[in-house]
Amino acid sequence: MFVAATIGLLVAMVLVMARVILGPTPYDRVLALNSIGTKVVLLIAVLGFLMGRPEFLDLALVYALINFIGTIAVLKYFEMGDLGKSSKDTVGSGL
Repeated sequence: MFVAATIGLLVAMVLVMARVILGPTPYDRVLALNSIGTKVVLLIAVLGFLMGRPEFLDLALVYALINFIGTIAVLKYFEMGDLGKSSKDTVGSGL
């Protein structure tokens, strides 16, 4: 059963990789990469269960947090052009 889930996750990751390559906008590509990261988290959890290593769940949670923070940082960089600027800086400067 879990082997089928692993194969299904790998197939889904290959399909999402097509969106990363063919995505019409950078935002589509970033969200597709986020989706791949989410599938990797599921894959780590399933493989940890298959191998009898429950500590893999901790690794999956840490990877999920890093994936989320990385996605937010990349999207902010695409929107603002700089990671140091806040939205208040652009509104108050008359841009």
